[in-house]
Amino acid sequence: MDEWQGTTSVVGIVTEAQRRQHTAYVTPEGAAWLASASAFPRSVEALWSARPGAPSVLPCGRAFDVVNLTPLFGRKLLEQLWSAGPGSGPVAVHRGRVLLLVAPGTAQRLPALLGWEEWAGAVPPMLCHGAGDAVTVPPLYADPAAPPQDGTALSRWVVAPDTRHPWLPGPDVLLWACVRAVKAARTAAPPALASVPGSA
Repeated sequence: MDEWQGTTSVVGIVTEAQRRQHTAYVTPEGAAWLASASAFPRSVEALWSARPGAPSVLPCGRAFDVVNLTPLFGRKLLEQLWSAGPGSGPVAVHRGRVLLLVAPGTAQRLPALLGWEEWAGAVPPMLCHGAGDAVTVPPLYADPAAPPQDGTALSRWVVAPDTRHPWLPGPDVLLWACVRAVKAARTAAPPALASVPGSA
């Protein structure tokens, strides 16, 4: 339940994203870009025509990589990307995880860059999907009023692809957003309670 509550807290980012002219639904141009991740984009588009409400599995490394985050840290990272700029690329929530679509090559470079940072130990474990990996992305045109089928309600776009050439954050942008998110969380944490003398 806690994990799902953390996921629903990402909804606050949707409002900000919508204010910046982003959509929670994939446009035809965004669908064409997503399909370009496959070696057979026409086959992917034909599948979507037949089943637009079904999640899809797409390969990483060609059009995008994916950084897969816990709900709480994913929300904090999105807050940093949107508040300090330059924003995020497409973002999805799938089965309680936040999926950031990022520039190809990021999956390989980001963990190495984080390894050099003194704050790296405070960053929750993340999964980086790059060349040779595949991820499940939400349906293109999910009906929010429809009853959930096979867990599809747990899969939705937070910031959907809406152009054939979306801006995607690279490893440097994500590195500094991670560092800012960790520092902000440490600053906001309440101070530890001191024990009363003689009570230990």
